Amino acid sequence: MPGRTKQRPTTPDTGTAPTPDTTAPPRFVLWREVLIAYAAPAVMASAGGFATGQSELRIAALTTIAGTSALVATLVGLRHRRRSADSWAARGPVPLLSLAFGLGCAVVALALGLAAAELLPRIPALADSPWPGRLRIDLPLSAAIAATMTTWRWRASLPRRRRAH
Repeated sequence: MPGRTKQRPTTPDTGTAPTPDTTAPPRFVLWREVLIAYAAPAVMASAGGFATGQSELRIAALTTIAGTSALVATLVGLRHRRRSADSWAARGPVPLLSLAFGLGCAVVALALGLAAAELLPRIPALADSPWPGRLRIDLPLSAAIAATMTTWRWRASLPRRRRAH
């Protein structure tokens, strides 16, 4: 009925509505983060490959783009799960922390991508393949996005009392 407001659910023990501050943040579950880190770029890059008619992009979407994202999300997620409540990452500002991890992973992935793009064409089976040349762009871009998103979601999963210091 227009004009009526919905009533919030009440807790059985007190009969009052719970306050938003008492709800716990969602848990950081690594396998879900890795699954999303693989599926999201795979779907988006594949859609771009289909829309533009680039079969090379469709293949890269499932291999170098999504694979790199899943690998980086796994490594960054494992690192974050081992952090203590008093670590600088658990206390620092979320945007700065995410930016630092994103850029750091992008630099490492760029170095690996440049090295692979230089060395892989020397293998006779890959000499004429355009795939090694894509590594210069695919690896750092995927790594930066995956590290940023994983770090942001990990940090958001920490309880407020653990974050504030």
